[in-house]
Formats: sequence, structure tokens, C-alpha cells
Amino acid sequence: MKIQGKIFLWLSLFILAVAVTYGVWAKEPAGATALFLAFALCLMIGFYLAFTAKRVDAGAQDNKEADVADDAGEVGFFSPHSWQPLALGIGGALAFLGVAVGWWIMYFSLPVILVGLWGWVFEYYRGENRTQ
Repeated sequence: MKIQGKIFLWLSLFILAVAVTYGVWAKEPAGATALFLAFALCLMIGFYLAFTAKRVDAGAQDNKEADVADDAGEVGFFSPHSWQPLALGIGGALAFLGVAVGWWIMYFSLPVILVGLWGWVFEYYRGENRTQ
């Protein structure tokens, strides 16, 4: 994690230099603002990763002598059968379509988003997965 923090901090310095150069030469506020926001985002991520790296054990990516197999193992738990991301994607697509076409489409997208979100949050609290 230590190397990822350093990468993001160096990237934030590069984006800052590009933002200042672009702002001076182009004199276009929208692009300069976007670049300064990208700088702030990289800075936040870099500080978070550097802050977190001090509190966790060194990973295989921090060891220069490590092999690829040293980082093998369980990554996490991912639900293999969930249909809820599809519902959220359809609801989000309808919402963005509502911004482009007409705001009345939001009346149809909001229930789809809410049902997908509710189902995703509570999918392990019903049926055979419910705990007593």
C-alpha cells in the first residue's frame, strides 16, 4: 500500500503542474477547474493510502524481492448470484436518460433505483440466508 500512496502523491504533483500550465496558457476556466479537482482527488487518495499504509502490515507489493504468488489468497467476498446491480444500472441509466430527454422519466427511474438498492442491501437478510 505504501507504493500506491506514493504513486498517487506524485501523480497529484504532476496534475497540479499541468493544471497551472493549462490555466495560464488556455485561460479557459472549465478545464482548469477540472484539472484542479483531479489534483485534489489524487491528493486525497494518496494521503489516504499513505495514512492507511502505516497501520497495516506490509503487503507483497511493498517487498522488492516478492513473487507474484506471494500476494495470492482470498481477496474478499463477492455475491455470486446478485441481480441487484443490474436493477441499479437500469435505474441509473433511466435517471441519466431523464436528464437528457425529460425530467418526467425520473418518476420511473426512482422506484427502480430504490428497489435495486433495497434488494442489494438486504439480500442476505431474507430466504435461506436469514439469520435467526
